[in-house]
Amino acid sequence: MSAIGRTGDGHGRLGSMLSGLAVAVGCVLFLGGFVWGAVVYRPYTVPTGSMTPTVHAGDRVLAQRIDGGEVHRGDVVVFTDPAWGNNMPMVKRVVGIGGDTIACCDKGRLTINGKPVEEPYLQTEGLASMKNFTADVPAGQLFLLGDERSSSLDSRVHLEDPGQGSVPRSAVQARVDAIAWPMNGMVGRPQAFAFLPGGVSSPGPLRLQLGAVVAGVALILGGAAYGPIAARSARSDRRRNKREGTTAGAH
Repeated sequence: MSAIGRTGDGHGRLGSMLSGLAVAVGCVLFLGGFVWGAVVYRPYTVPTGSMTPTVHAGDRVLAQRIDGGEVHRGDVVVFTDPAWGNNMPMVKRVVGIGGDTIACCDKGRLTINGKPVEEPYLQTEGLASMKNFTADVPAGQLFLLGDERSSSLDSRVHLEDPGQGSVPRSAVQARVDAIAWPMNGMVGRPQAFAFLPGGVSSPGPLRLQLGAVVAGVALILGGAAYGPIAARSARSDRRRNKREGTTAGAH
């Protein structure tokens, strides 16, 4: 009977050990995902409706902290530039990089180095700009437009400035990866820019970070639930073994 009891206790101890391990790993994943996210991403509130319908005024976005040298065409970026009149972070889409010639409009479409670009994200579909323009983007600069082209105060407003409305890459603070509130999901990379030299940027690690957080929660809850279940199962096994041992002794 003592051997049977030790076996039941062993099962209980194993269950407690596995439960504790699951909770510990879950805590590491949960906290690690949050810490990783805090290091890589920064939240911003979009100040205006110039990027409608991609993001709206008042939306909370998660933007990956990047160096200006990592910016590609099609990226939605957060930047500041005193030449634009203030130091408040602004959100616009990069449509041109150093060496590009940006023009509008070819049948309502934007052209980059003479190649028309489809822009399905525009608020006014099929109309890339309310007025025609041409700009040559200097090396190390970015040409930025809002997705709401009818009212966005973007590079087009500064065409007479040095650099023809472009801003230095160093002005970029982050690249928008997702809309956190309301939860509208990830901000995709426009495939129209993928065929140009340099292609488009790769998504940030946000999905991996969220996966780590969700997996951590699942392990914590599962481990916390498994411990009591395993203990009850071990107690039940001990009682059953005790009854069976008593019956065998009586015979």
